[in-house]
Amino acid sequence: MNAHDQARILIDTAHAADPERSEDGRPAELVYADRVEAWVKRLDPSASGILKLAARCQHLERWSVPRADFPKDRAGYLKWRSTLYQKQADRARDLMIEAGVPREEADLARKWVSKTGLKSVSGTQLLEDAAVLVFLEHEIADFAARHPDYTREKYLGILGKTWRKISPAAREAAAGLPLPPLVLDLLREIAAAASEGGAD
Repeated sequence: MNAHDQARILIDTAHAADPERSEDGRPAELVYADRVEAWVKRLDPSASGILKLAARCQHLERWSVPRADFPKDRAGYLKWRSTLYQKQADRARDLMIEAGVPREEADLARKWVSKTGLKSVSGTQLLEDAAVLVFLEHEIADFAARHPDYTREKYLGILGKTWRKISPAAREAAAGLPLPPLVLDLLREIAAAASEGGAD
């Protein structure tokens, strides 16, 4: 067994400790890891082994940093998110090194998982693209159900920020997803506005 295979086992063992379960009874983090990796491979069929491992670490032990431990305001949300990024990235690197992955590769995976260089670092961008596509494909309906008080303008803001973070290839992939009609309409509106404004 090579180091990448051993790292995959360690990463997925960590995922298996997630107390939340998906609809099929599997640990939710394992399901999420499979989905993010699948999108990485769809967006880049030649993705390297270390990039596919990094994809599996997008939510590594996310359950161990509860949102409730941080203030409920915007500043608290941003602090929670940045804490998650760093914790997940450090844990991913540590597991990879434990498995025998060369430190240079493990450090690169840490960089991607920590969201360093979004828009300028291709690995970071690909992981962000995959995560957003998983959200749109599998999670946005449940998200909307949990926030029935959100206005149309609120969703425009959320989706607009998301749209600006992803690459043209991810935007094209998103347009082909079977999204709820309202979400699809909002994304079309955002895309049209971005096109008119000359946004990337």
